[in-house]
Amino acid sequence: MLVTSPVVVGRAEQLGLLDAGLAAVGAGRGRAVFLLGEAGIGKSRLAGECAYRAVTGGLAVLRGRSGPGAGAAAPFRPIAEALLSLFRVSGPPRAPELVPYRSALAGILPEWRAGGTPAEPTSLIETAEAVLRVLLAVARDRESHPRPGCLLILEDLHDADAETLAVVEYLCGNLADLPVFLLGTLRSEAGAAGTLVREAARSRCADLTELLPLSAEQVTAMAGAALAADAARPLPGADPPPLPGPVAERLARDAEGNPFVVEELLSGMITAGVLRRGPAGDWEVCGDLGIDVPRTVVHSVIRRADRLSPAGRTLLDTAAVLGRRFPLSVLQRITGLGDRDLLVHLRAGIDAQLISSSGPVADWYEFRHALTAEALLSGLLPTERAALARRAADAIEQAHPGLPGEWCPRVAGLRLTAGDPAAAARRYAEAGEAARREGAVDSAVSFLERAQELLPATERAPVVEQLLYTLMESGRLDRALALVDTLPVTGPGALDTARAAALRARLAWATVTAARYADAAAQAHHARRLFARLGDGPAPAVDVVEAHLALADTGPSGEPGAGGAGTDTGAAGTEAGADRADRAERLARRAAEEAERTGLPEVACQAWQLLAMLERRHGFDRADACLERGLALATEHGLTTLQIDALLRLGSNDFMRGGSSALLERAHRAAVDHGALVLMHNAEASLAMQAVLTGRYAAARELADRCVLATARLRNTDNHQFVLLTRATLAAHRGNRREMERELAEFRRWDGDTSLQLPVLFGSRAVCALLEEDHEQALRELDQSLVWEKRHPSVFYLNGRYGLRPLLRALTGRADPAEHAAVAAHPAAALPWNRQFERFALAVHEGRAGHALRAGGAVEQAVRAGGPFPMGRRIGLRLVAQAALADGWGDPVAWAREAEEYFHEASVPAVAGACRELLRRAGATVRQRRRGASGIPAALRRIGLTPREYEVFLLLVPRLGNKDIAERLYISARTVEKHVASLLAKTGSPHRSALCDYAAEATGPAGPG
Repeated sequence: MLVTSPVVVGRAEQLGLLDAGLAAVGAGRGRAVFLLGEAGIGKSRLAGECAYRAVTGGLAVLRGRSGPGAGAAAPFRPIAEALLSLFRVSGPPRAPELVPYRSALAGILPEWRAGGTPAEPTSLIETAEAVLRVLLAVARDRESHPRPGCLLILEDLHDADAETLAVVEYLCGNLADLPVFLLGTLRSEAGAAGTLVREAARSRCADLTELLPLSAEQVTAMAGAALAADAARPLPGADPPPLPGPVAERLARDAEGNPFVVEELLSGMITAGVLRRGPAGDWEVCGDLGIDVPRTVVHSVIRRADRLSPAGRTLLDTAAVLGRRFPLSVLQRITGLGDRDLLVHLRAGIDAQLISSSGPVADWYEFRHALTAEALLSGLLPTERAALARRAADAIEQAHPGLPGEWCPRVAGLRLTAGDPAAAARRYAEAGEAARREGAVDSAVSFLERAQELLPATERAPVVEQLLYTLMESGRLDRALALVDTLPVTGPGALDTARAAALRARLAWATVTAARYADAAAQAHHARRLFARLGDGPAPAVDVVEAHLALADTGPSGEPGAGGAGTDTGAAGTEAGADRADRAERLARRAAEEAERTGLPEVACQAWQLLAMLERRHGFDRADACLERGLALATEHGLTTLQIDALLRLGSNDFMRGGSSALLERAHRAAVDHGALVLMHNAEASLAMQAVLTGRYAAARELADRCVLATARLRNTDNHQFVLLTRATLAAHRGNRREMERELAEFRRWDGDTSLQLPVLFGSRAVCALLEEDHEQALRELDQSLVWEKRHPSVFYLNGRYGLRPLLRALTGRADPAEHAAVAAHPAAALPWNRQFERFALAVHEGRAGHALRAGGAVEQAVRAGGPFPMGRRIGLRLVAQAALADGWGDPVAWAREAEEYFHEASVPAVAGACRELLRRAGATVRQRRRGASGIPAALRRIGLTPREYEVFLLLVPRLGNKDIAERLYISARTVEKHVASLLAKTGSPHRSALCDYAAEATGPAGPG
């Protein structure tokens, strides 16, 4: 018999930590706690106690355990078991926000896959985000549990696969504001898992507590509680019978404070008959404890197993070879037992407290403790273990043809135990390929490395080839670059030339897309040389890489800037940039045509996408034709991700050409339906930027806020940078410099200074300066953008070069009609956002030349082009009204009045004030449009700020001088000086610098009112 303590002894500190975690979840705050300790120290007992308290507290509980069995751990095993532990009872959550994540979740639970086209593998971070989202949906599902929040328990993480550990790491870093409590257990000697949890604890993302052995007093208390629970129920109020002194001494000496060993030794004493209940219910020692009681857990387990029938003992030994967890169907096939005998022996093992049912699947069982299986294995001879492993592998291969899921690595481990390394290597290689197809690239790498180690050098090349492709997919380029050079070039074990060339070309693509241009150039050189041996003509996979290298301005070394053009700033730099673009276009076109001819659709799509970007220089019709061809290829060959990507690019072009977001919204829906998270966020970021330009600021904020945390968690740097720039642009279009600069600072923190998206930064700052009526600063920002674009081929066309900059240069007299004509001839100038400003610029030139009718017609064209862009159209009217008033043409009063109305309502006082001053100069009536008291934050109203003082107060945020403020508000510097003096008195600021600091704080998002 086995006795157990009904109470947890000696773990008050850990129980307090777990209670605090449960309480935090109830308040909406997430937490991760890890219990570390040796086998049998009580980790699972604490996890069970935490689960009980969570359930009684009304929380959802999900529980899973790692278990590698005979081979390496199957990807996501404990997470899948945890999800199934809840969903097999209550079903998966039906929250609509989970729709985009179904594809990623299907990689963990294949039975969730929808019919139709199989989902493409998702990245590990996308899968981790999907797990986070489903946990959040479970936590918020009040139909299945009364209180919001959920507890996720993952046990034996020391046995977990790399994918599970990556998800655990991701959860640790992102639970803080979510009602999810993660509890993990692992052994003290855990390698990768131990490193992970210790690092999480150091970075304050998790709490780590190590379970130490119980003291002698705690061992006595635990044993006493166990015996009291086993004894007859005492009278109410009576103390439990005391533990006999010799028993306490023996347990303290031999158990070494391990609760599992305490229970095993105590059970051994009772089974041996040396510890019995007396007539009065007390426990009595009835023999020699040193002779009759097993001295180790191994002996205790083996003694209990030996009391079973021979067939029952064989069943347990066979199960131990399979691992801690084992399926009944496979066990029956190995042992050959009939249904009745199998259940009889299974029940005997359960009654002996050696095994129990496991998890949510009825067919699976497990040993009560990992030490139980280890004890049984230690009693087998190596030849016995090998024979059982061989029989088990044969049985599994017969029962599960194709070895789906975890069966393949399990059979590989069994073949290795059986002494057949060649067969084990084959199965590990198959498991690696299967894991790669499922997107579990970390496990794939682990399996393939095992296969590589087991094979002789002359037979490794195919496995190394497979491993290299997997390393590229997982982004481990350093390891791939080192490994590829270990492949023999000729002789036994060498890949054939075609496979070697394809491998080098794929490595070149992986490195060029990771901006590792020197490595990409080297691999492209290797690949081209190998393709030349084949004599098949151009190599499209190499051409598309070299096209990207040309755009990156790399010379023969592959280093950025090595081509020389990267340092030019004038006309020579422009010519060099154009030359690079022309060379890239020739290479990309040859790659696209040759890839289609030779049946390489993925390479062809990559080339058409690059061509589309380059063809924008010649017109968006040509760019769209490239994308349409890539879309047709992707659709024909079932390349769903490339298909959605092409739709996104077409949608972006459609907006730039006509101001419509309909096609991009269609692409977004396709990304959501397919579960393509990165593309979904790409679409949302583009839709947010489009919402900014069309003046739908609330929608832009909602979309950008939805993306910003997700893209940061997914570490999608390029897209996260664009989201940050979108938020900065949103602030700029509302004249909020402080918020804009905060977003731009975050953009720089994400390596924004090296981003190809820098023109968006300059464009945002230029717009913000315009809304502050600082036209010279706006032009300086656009000039900086032009310098940058001359050094780097740019793919952004709405950042001022072809619209706003020509208008400002026309207004300041820096540009002549010839310069304007050159800009207007570029296809980008025809895009509506640019067209409105280009037409306003033309109106300025025509009006200055005395062509009033043509100038007025240009304004009408500008207004039509700017129809979708309310802010852009009104800032153009404000600027052109000034020129029209000065040069005596058009209707500057109507234009200024429309702009004044818009910017007053938009709370942009500097531009509204400038428009009112223009109206005064024109002799038109000017309605007083100061902000009333309702527009002033409550805290500032309470200290008595007037509307005019508040306008001055706002312009102190950028620390403008009195003269600059006077020019912005069209009042005298003396009047500004009086307002500043009043503000110093009302705010209690000791000096002007402190007043400026207070203004910045008070007008920010967290400021007063």
